[in-house]
Amino acid sequence: MITENPIRVLHIITRMIVGGAQENTLLSVEGLDQLPEYEVTLLSGIDNGPEGDLLERARRTTRLIIVPELGRNINPLSDVIAFWKLFRLIRAGRYHIVHTHSSKAGVLGRIAAKLAGTPIIVHTLHSLVFHEYQPWLINRLWWGMKKICAPITDYFISVSSVISQKALAAGIGRMEQYATIYSGMELDWFLKADVDPLAIRREFGIPDNALVVGKVARLFPLKGHDQLMDAAPAIVAQHPNVRFFLIGDGILYDHLRERARQLGILDNFVFAGLIPRERIPQMLSAMDVLVHTSLREGLARVLPQALAMGKPCVSFDIDGAPEVVLPEQTGYLVAPGDSAGLAAAVARLLADSQLRARMGEAGRKLVDPAFRAETMVQQIAAVYEKLLEKQQAKLLRFNQRHGKTITKSLKDARPSIS
Repeated sequence: MITENPIRVLHIITRMIVGGAQENTLLSVEGLDQLPEYEVTLLSGIDNGPEGDLLERARRTTRLIIVPELGRNINPLSDVIAFWKLFRLIRAGRYHIVHTHSSKAGVLGRIAAKLAGTPIIVHTLHSLVFHEYQPWLINRLWWGMKKICAPITDYFISVSSVISQKALAAGIGRMEQYATIYSGMELDWFLKADVDPLAIRREFGIPDNALVVGKVARLFPLKGHDQLMDAAPAIVAQHPNVRFFLIGDGILYDHLRERARQLGILDNFVFAGLIPRERIPQMLSAMDVLVHTSLREGLARVLPQALAMGKPCVSFDIDGAPEVVLPEQTGYLVAPGDSAGLAAAVARLLADSQLRARMGEAGRKLVDPAFRAETMVQQIAAVYEKLLEKQQAKLLRFNQRHGKTITKSLKDARPSIS
């Protein structure tokens, strides 16, 4: 694909905290911008949180635009200002593709892009904003906004096949508009991590011979810490030397410590607090088993990260988890909220080091190269190229309107995703 000027792409997201959707977006922008066909800009709001943020890296590695009013929470005045700024920035930037992430940025960004005359609009579904754990009215409002934006969206990228299926079942878009592209990451951080598990254990007061069950998530409702706590006594009964290694901080810290104290198993819990993302491979190295008990998630990045380090996983059977946690192969799936099933699966893995090793090795093979950032970038570029080929007439009019011409057909593009 050759044009007189690079294809101009704008990615929009509400915030750049340390989180899965944000890492996905940043790595996408960085990788696509290294391709000669594209000139990629990142636009983000400001929404600080205890997780830390990726803005400093984004300032170093991307063309970054900040719209402070584009926060995550609904604020009518700020949202109107953010929408107006988005519209003006998109129109002035003459972007060929606007690619939105997250719910509010997806709504405001796609409508602004349509009004600004953007030829191609793409939206990534990192998860679904409407779900059973929030009020019916809020779900209906978000579903309505998603339905409104669907006709102006040329393509949807989903981080798991289940998310695509749920969106289609909700009447959002058509099957031919969807592609599943796994959320890429710097996979060699985990596959080739140079770590000392014993040093990490000693840093956090974990005995060298302890069995370690790890969980990486904010201490926040819907992340499933209470569900893990429900299962913990049965696991401790079978493996008294087990340690539950919780990576993350949040509003449930005091609540969880008090629950563990009341259950008489506080000594079995290690609360590591907020850990820099660069140290996550070290934390995973100290674990024997990773548990993922969130009640809703697109496809949690920690699952392929743990598998890349050879750690078997036990997860609630939600959303994209079954695409990486393969029963009897890379771990076990448990019905959400099934504390007895969770305890049994974890205890079985703790009792069998050879089983853990076999599942861990299978996990390493499963995630590489599927979850590499490079793979994700190549697949997103293939989607773009398919859309560019399909929308040649619209692009020609757009380029002529802005004083540009296409100098070569797009037929030489890399194979696209069907």
